[in-house]
Amino acid sequence: MSEWIIQIAGTPEGAKLATGLALMAAFLHALFGALQKGRHDPWISRAAIDLSLGLLALPLALFVVPWPTPQLWPILFGAMIIHIIYKIAQAQTYQRGAYTVVYPVVRGSGPLFTVIAAGLVFHEHFNLTQWAGVLLLVCGIFGLAAFNFQRLTVGRETLVPALSWAVITGGLVALYTTYDAWGIRLAADPFTFLVWFFLFDSLFMPVWMWKKLMALPRPEMKSLALRGIAGGLIAPASFGSIMLATRISDVGQAAVLRETSTVFAALVGWLVLGEKVGPYRTALMILIATGAIIVEWGA
Repeated sequence: MSEWIIQIAGTPEGAKLATGLALMAAFLHALFGALQKGRHDPWISRAAIDLSLGLLALPLALFVVPWPTPQLWPILFGAMIIHIIYKIAQAQTYQRGAYTVVYPVVRGSGPLFTVIAAGLVFHEHFNLTQWAGVLLLVCGIFGLAAFNFQRLTVGRETLVPALSWAVITGGLVALYTTYDAWGIRLAADPFTFLVWFFLFDSLFMPVWMWKKLMALPRPEMKSLALRGIAGGLIAPASFGSIMLATRISDVGQAAVLRETSTVFAALVGWLVLGEKVGPYRTALMILIATGAIIVEWGA
């Protein structure tokens, strides 16, 4: 399968597959975000997910995929460092501001920065039609942030630093997306990069949250473990899909399509969690989807 992935890179067939992978990544990313909601601290949930992910990736890394070449080890280490910095910035963001306000800012600024970075690193340049689609999508996502801000009743006093951290986190999303795309393109086998990346990426959160994990009452451990197992299966499917999409086709285009996750998240909230959508949010979701369609159609 690795040879087939490499062969279709840059072809029309590859472009179609990359579109499907990016949309699948968006849907799974929305499910992944929903898993981190609930009675547990989101970071404890993420630690449980990463622990499950590491246990899943370890045997695959040791016995299934080819081992990394000597040149790939420092690239994998660099990816781990970037993702640790991203997670710390994300924590700083969510500790200071309401999730429903800062999350859209992160996801809206991320693709904008990624498209610019992809042009600088990979010389992938959007035309005017695609830029119009990007702006529509970003305006829709920022519109969600503004809508949620108007409904905010607490936490307004810390919102300025929270939004600053949100933009920084969006920049780090662009950084790791571009860096991971560069790394997976350098790997002789893309699945070697994926599996070893997931193994490395799973180390930080369980260590960081270990004391909080161990302090949980025993009855809560079972539900947290089930959440962790579910996330440990969804996370590699989500992040693996977007990484393969950037390996096969344009990085910026895949990054823009991934941010339709905000639409899927709203749908999950409506259909699964019983949250109200309303006409304003529906219009913004349509705007986001329209922007993504224009980016894809204008290629």
